[in-house]
Parts: sequence; structure tokens; C-alpha cells
Amino acid sequence: MTPLRARLEEAVASIRARVGHDAGGEVGLVLGSGLGAVADAAEAAAVLAYREIRHFPVPAAEGHQGRLVLGRWEGRRVAVLQGRVHLYEGYTAEQVAFPVRVLGALGAHTLVVTNAAGGLAPDLRAGDLMLIGDHINMMGTNPLVGPNDAGLGPRFPDMSSAYDADLRVTAMEAARAEQLGLREGVYAGVLGPAYETPAEAAMLRRCGADAVGMSTVPEVIAARHAGLRVLGISVITNAVAAGPAAVTQDDVLAVANDAGPRLLRLLRRVVRAL
Repeated sequence: MTPLRARLEEAVASIRARVGHDAGGEVGLVLGSGLGAVADAAEAAAVLAYREIRHFPVPAAEGHQGRLVLGRWEGRRVAVLQGRVHLYEGYTAEQVAFPVRVLGALGAHTLVVTNAAGGLAPDLRAGDLMLIGDHINMMGTNPLVGPNDAGLGPRFPDMSSAYDADLRVTAMEAARAEQLGLREGVYAGVLGPAYETPAEAAMLRRCGADAVGMSTVPEVIAARHAGLRVLGISVITNAVAAGPAAVTQDDVLAVANDAGPRLLRLLRRVVRAL
């Protein structure tokens, strides 16, 4: 047994010891910066702080509460990660992706990831929602580096359809039904924690990225390695393409909080349709 498999089994056991053997959900959700309030909509059967779960990394970034919410939402059993950790906090890519692996081990077959991102495409504005159609890993690392446990997934997982095509169609249909603007784009994941320079933003745009953020990519790679279907949605919190402008974390969190109700409407309809 690999060390990763052992840690995974111990984490699952610690959750079940607190909640029971029915702990888990069909759908896993990861809530990004300022978006944790979405978890409050679920009919929570149990709420565990990350620090109560064996081997779970604990977020230090503002806007990430660090709680696992287990319950029901829109007729589905859900497991919600209310906050995440990042590489820039000093965690490894494997540690960043570990909570998503736990959701899979608890029974999730579908993962919905959300994040706050800067808009690189000229038609993206602060407050917009962007469906992630693909990503570019600019983080310089990967959660699969090191020995591979074939019981968790293949050595070389296929990433040609990292974001499930059918789920993207479902999300677009949900957006139309809710009369919400939603465009599809490419997300670039960078290390952070500094925001991008104008030259870096221009480079990322030339590379084909529509939005940029400091999360999500390790989680999605691990989820696909484990065979989970993935849907990704970014909340655009600042328009990088509009030109050089100072941006603060307070600005990002304020826009994410304002967009929360619209994201909630979209996710409700998506989860209902799964």
C-alpha cells in the first residue's frame, strides 16, 4: 500500500467514525474564494472542520472556511468542501488535491469545482460566470508526481476531456433556464500568490487562456485520475484584460460574494439535473 492510499483510508475512516458509514455523497463540490455561502443551502447532516479529519490540509487563505459539509441538496447526496488550500500556502500538489480524493473515496462520481479568477478575455467583466472548458497548468507541478498507485488511477491519465462535455451542456442549459450569462473559456492555473503583471497576463492570453487563478488544476487532475466527471465554473472577480489596475484580496472577495447568489442558482439547477 502506498503512503497516499494509507492516508486516504485513514481520512475516510476518521470521517466515518464521526458521521457513520453512510458518510459521503454522489456529488462533490469545491467552493472557492468567497463562495462558501453556497454550502449553507444544503440540508446538512454533518459538518466537520478540516482539522478534525486525519491528514486534511487546513486553509489559511481568507474566504476559505475549511469545513466539510455532508448532506442533501436538490435531491442529491452531496459532499461540499467549503474552502480549499493552495500551493502558495506551502502545500504540495498532492496535499492540495487530497480532499478531492477523499470525496471520491466517500462515493462521489461527479465533482463540481468553483473558483475566483481574473478575466483575461476582453469580453469578461468582474462578476461574470465562466464555464471552464479546459485548463492550462502553469503551476510547475502536478499532484501525480511520484509513485503511482494503480488502485487509485492510471500512471498516465488522459486529460483530453478533463471537463466533462455532457456536464458542460447541462450547465449551459441551466444558465439559459435561469437567464444567467455564462460563457465557456480556458482557465490558466498559476502558482501565486502575487497577482499577474501586465506582461504575464499578456503571455497567458497569447497561450490561449481566458481566465487565470491560483487553484483548481491540481484538484481536477486528481479527480480525473480517480475517474470522476468534472464540471468547473469560475467567478470572474477582476478584469485583467481591461489594463493595469491595482487589485486586492478584499476586492476579489467582495465580487465573489456578490456573485454568490447567481452561482447558487446555477448550481442548484445543475445538481438537480445530474
